[in-house]
Amino acid sequence: MSSYDTTQPSEEGQPKQPSTSGEAHVQIESITKTFDGGEVVACENINLDIEQGEFVVLLGPSGCGKTTTLRCVAGLELPDSGSIVINGEDVTNKKPKDRDLAFVFQSIALFPHMSVRRNMRFGLDMKTDLPAEEKEQRVEEAADILGISELLDRKPSALSGGQQQRVSLGRAMVIQPEAFLLDEPFSALDANLRDQMRVEVQRLQSQLDIAMIFVTHDQQEAMMLADKLVVMNDGEIEQVGTPDEIYNDPRTQFIADFIGSPPTNFFNGKLTERDGEAVISTDIFELPLTKDQSAAVDLDSVNHVSAAVRPEALSFADDGLFKATVMVIEPHGDRAAIYLESRDGDEITVLMDDVDDLEAGDTVCVEVPPESVKLFGADGERLV
Repeated sequence: MSSYDTTQPSEEGQPKQPSTSGEAHVQIESITKTFDGGEVVACENINLDIEQGEFVVLLGPSGCGKTTTLRCVAGLELPDSGSIVINGEDVTNKKPKDRDLAFVFQSIALFPHMSVRRNMRFGLDMKTDLPAEEKEQRVEEAADILGISELLDRKPSALSGGQQQRVSLGRAMVIQPEAFLLDEPFSALDANLRDQMRVEVQRLQSQLDIAMIFVTHDQQEAMMLADKLVVMNDGEIEQVGTPDEIYNDPRTQFIADFIGSPPTNFFNGKLTERDGEAVISTDIFELPLTKDQSAAVDLDSVNHVSAAVRPEALSFADDGLFKATVMVIEPHGDRAAIYLESRDGDEITVLMDDVDDLEAGDTVCVEVPPESVKLFGADGERLV
């Protein structure tokens, strides 16, 4: 039986049994953390359930609270209020070493004078009194899973950046944690290595069936990795969902703006009623909404809105809503981003396949499908 089976004996010699209470494996309950005597609110009222075997990604801009939240889970920060529960046990006031969690950070921080084997064993030597044979077995199994068996007797200086990060993952794996916590672990690697390590971590998480909490500001990385995506802003959780849900059904204007590359187009305008349907009036076009969209909007309480349209939803047509000038054509693999400027100076981005007949300076007519429009109110909350 593999030493990564969740019912293997713990360091005390008793089986580690998964929770049978129906509760989430890791529960973050109403966490708030402030600094500077309460002047700086790093994260506020964070509630999140993480299931066994779930890959959860905390995504947001710098300063949004994602790393502080992770550090509270790790025990590196003590929250002002709220609690952290792991496998049914409240660990809020426990030290990091007593939480049975594994940490992988941006700084790989291997001991340069130790071999890969000794680096991977370090946590076991410090935290357990397991027999040497079992420690060695765990190291060799982890090395085999990570594809670094042939590197065990090398020093870190003889390894590439990607190999060093695998060693860091292996060092975390051998302690058989309740969950992995990863704080932007690949940001110091070059682009090719980042892509490779993302695949490695996904494969590893699936193979071990362990909870992972991964912090990043890279939306592409988040969309690739997450089973559950948690978007944070200004110390709060804006939305939780699958990557598809977050992308296609953003709850707030911030999310619609933050998620997506090229970014979403926004048109500020007013809502009016015409023949029983709602109409968006902007500086460059008027667009009747669909019947379902019109029914969902309270025209008596909503006036000024922001209409969001993804670049891939726009197209060119002879009878389009408005004319614009092609400024730049930027290749994006098998598609291209076309950056436009309307006659009023508005900047619009269109993402499409066929651009062979286009060049800078051309005038195009832009079509806006009403069903692709998402409306946000003055408070940034989604209306339609």
